Amino acid sequence: MTVAEISRDSDYDEESPLLAKPRRVPLPWSQLWIILVLQLAEPLTSQVISPFTPQLIREIGITQGDETKVGYYVGMMQSLFFLAEAVTVLHWSRVSDRIGRKPVILLGLFGISLSMFSFGLSRTFVGLVISRCLLGALNGNIGVIKSVMAELTHPSNISLAYSYMPLAWATGGTLGPMIGGSLSHPTERLPKLFGYSKFLKTYPYFLPCAVPASFALFAWFITFMYLKETVTSPQPISELLKKPKAKIALPEGGDSISANEEAEKPPPLRSLLTWGVLVPAANYASLSLVDMSFRAILPLFYSTPIALGGLGLDPPTIGKILSLYGILNGSCQIFFFARFHDRFGSKNTFTGGILAAFPCFAAFPLLSYLAQNGGLRGTVWLLVGLQTALSIGMNFSYGAVFIFIQSAAPNRRSLGAVNGIAQMTVSVMRAIGPAAANSLFSLSIDKQYLGGRLVYYILITMVGGATFVATLLPRHVRSK
Repeated sequence: MTVAEISRDSDYDEESPLLAKPRRVPLPWSQLWIILVLQLAEPLTSQVISPFTPQLIREIGITQGDETKVGYYVGMMQSLFFLAEAVTVLHWSRVSDRIGRKPVILLGLFGISLSMFSFGLSRTFVGLVISRCLLGALNGNIGVIKSVMAELTHPSNISLAYSYMPLAWATGGTLGPMIGGSLSHPTERLPKLFGYSKFLKTYPYFLPCAVPASFALFAWFITFMYLKETVTSPQPISELLKKPKAKIALPEGGDSISANEEAEKPPPLRSLLTWGVLVPAANYASLSLVDMSFRAILPLFYSTPIALGGLGLDPPTIGKILSLYGILNGSCQIFFFARFHDRFGSKNTFTGGILAAFPCFAAFPLLSYLAQNGGLRGTVWLLVGLQTALSIGMNFSYGAVFIFIQSAAPNRRSLGAVNGIAQMTVSVMRAIGPAAANSLFSLSIDKQYLGGRLVYYILITMVGGATFVATLLPRHVRSK
């Protein structure tokens, strides 16, 4: 019996008493390591541009030297990416239910590579936006990979599997900022190696973008060669493109096999819009809104001059801080998430991560006050470290809500669609979050509302809303 079959037949409840739990089924490492490689491409792509995006916006000249407009354009570029993803991610997830996960993943990796090369070669704001929208439209992997993970695991080991998944995000979150911060403007930062390159002088951000683009091509090869298809009897792509044929009525009792095949077909999308699916999706969306708002403001706050309410840090320093976060996050996820989850359950783990966002946002105005009144002293750096450590709690919430989402699927052939629904709501929130947060940041500085700190109080109120949505989650994960 395969892991997927055990998962389907099990009546295991992950929040039942510890002594009643069956022995953990071993993780399928022969395939799981490929999933981790695939996951690494996502954070590398997103995090590599974080340290230099504010500076890139300044250099292309669209702000015309107005520092208060940097946040508007950074947020707009980020949000258009997620808007393109929101429009397409459900489609790719539903397609993967029919033709299989592997073809969609391969297309997504190709989209990552193409868009990152394009981003590094863009010298206008329009070019940057087109590159990010291309990534959002072609990259269906973010929901499909979660479906593969659910199909490879068993209820007894799914929390352990999700404790390893953040390892890829943490690695990407560590390497991405380091690559982006150290390889941007390579002719100036590394003159002995690249000082004579006219190409890199013309395109100073191509090199850091080329690294994740090349890695995506490597991941494409690994996927093509070694990843096994997890959808049973996938429909050939050629049939998907054909016009569907009319159904032929069969005599009563004429074909018992067709009834089984019908039961295994992906259900209609409307049948999945139930409370059991929408509540986990809403919590995933509210978590992403909180988390993405925090991640969007962080590099902007770090790079903004102290006189305007930030810390005035340069891209290499920002990259080091974000990399430190990646190391801490990966370590905590591996060593503590599964234990924490098995001890307190999915709902408490998720809610605890949301609550950790309150002190994370409250630290911003305090950091601004300390920097303006005493410079970058030890107290400031201590608070930066504390804020970084607390933000790890939000990532614990992701693993918990993923378990709720996977359990909400009525059958295996609906898993992609359920993940697609959840990812679509998340993409909409992520489209709103960075633009709203960065625009509020710029508006607060420009108009000096509450001393330039209005944005933080609004975002703290948003965390309160997310905490309320968390109370709607069921106490126990639905058994399969």
